[in-house]
Amino acid sequence: MTTTPTPTHPAVDKVRAALDAAGATGQVRWLDDAVTTAALAAEALGVDVGAIANSLVFTLDGQPILVLTSGAHRVDTAFLGDRLGGTIGRASKDVVFEATGQVIGGVAPVGHPAPVRTFVDTALARYDVVWAAAGHAKTVFPTSYDELVRITGGEPTPVEPADAR
Repeated sequence: MTTTPTPTHPAVDKVRAALDAAGATGQVRWLDDAVTTAALAAEALGVDVGAIANSLVFTLDGQPILVLTSGAHRVDTAFLGDRLGGTIGRASKDVVFEATGQVIGGVAPVGHPAPVRTFVDTALARYDVVWAAAGHAKTVFPTSYDELVRITGGEPTPVEPADAR
């Protein structure tokens, strides 16, 4: 009997190490295909798209921030910027990689070269299990909202007005 070895990737290894160091309960799962959008991830996992935690890098007054948002909606950058007292802009792919050590489509909430100020969408709290990318477009891991806030040191916040949902 032969077994297929678990794939490895440097960014995924860093995420695994960060999850272990934080005492996270979920294990990294490799998928057959890349899941670069919340809709693709939800379909592959058989879960509601809202249970997918998108890891999006923006800039707040020029500094990178990480926003973990429910896949069910988009970040309202004007709304969030007002909440945070600054101006939010899109981060370039270079800024994303520099801040996280990961590429767009597989950015995880942890495993970065240095801490990134993180905001966690309160809409994720309605799900018992939340799925996040694990450093590669074919990887995810399960967690809970409370654990996600804890392991990222994130600040819970809505990312769009309540009437937008």
